Amino acid sequence: MNEFELIDAVVAELGAAAAGQWVRLGPGDDCAINALPPGMELASSVDALMGDVHFPRAAGAELVGYRALMVSASDLAAMGAAAGFALLAVSLEEDAAAWLRGLARGLREAALELGLPLVGGNIARGPLTITVSVHGHVPAGRALLRSGARAGDGVYVTGELGAAAAALARGGLAACQSRADLDALSQRYFLPRARLEAGLALRGVASSAIDLSDGLLQDLGHISRASGVGMDLSAETLPIAAGATLDHALGGGDDYELCFTASGDIPDLGVPVRHIGRVVAGTGVTVDGRRVSGGYQHFAS
Repeated sequence: MNEFELIDAVVAELGAAAAGQWVRLGPGDDCAINALPPGMELASSVDALMGDVHFPRAAGAELVGYRALMVSASDLAAMGAAAGFALLAVSLEEDAAAWLRGLARGLREAALELGLPLVGGNIARGPLTITVSVHGHVPAGRALLRSGARAGDGVYVTGELGAAAAALARGGLAACQSRADLDALSQRYFLPRARLEAGLALRGVASSAIDLSDGLLQDLGHISRASGVGMDLSAETLPIAAGATLDHALGGGDDYELCFTASGDIPDLGVPVRHIGRVVAGTGVTVDGRRVSGGYQHFAS
């Protein structure tokens, strides 16, 4: 197939996942056209996911596609943004029509679950890379930022931590071809859930927020620096997933849960929430009073 036939195949697999309430024109032209709801600002993010860096290239294409859209949409959740639309660019080293169709089926499943239509994209020859650009809607001036934490706030996290990192440390993810091959740990790696509903519920409640992609310590450190405060965590309060360790939970990454700070009561977010520490004067992150650091970095030596 040539690139245009491959694009047609992807669009056919996406089906209803390429349309939505605010989509005026989907795939097929030079640009997609999307409306912005009244009173809303546009929140946008882009992720480039490299084969054997962000996902095992030998894993099942549907698993890879589902994961790709969910981890990208997690940035919208961290900003308190509602789903808008997404764009996709894929580079392939060869004509892999069957793999691409599988990828599209995984993307379609995630897009329909999130209400996040895939409205356009591009395919090119090159190293295996999946680039996803996500866009969401947030009321003007009400986006959740990293810069609002204040001393005295509590520190909270949704869900459980460390399972995906434990799956990576154990190995064997490349052998997973379908959901039938996934156990509890590998499910958390391939089937994360962008916490969009929780992000919406945190508007006006959270003083700061971030999604946990590179590990709790590193990501919470971003809030610490942006807000000019310190973070003191309690190890015994961390919601560590079964099969994971404290190290996995603190520095492993790939959780895609929300970590946030707040000074008042926490509403029902539709997912378990754990109070794990407090915001303090100072800088950096401590666990049980001990200064710590860690997490994934692309260009670390």
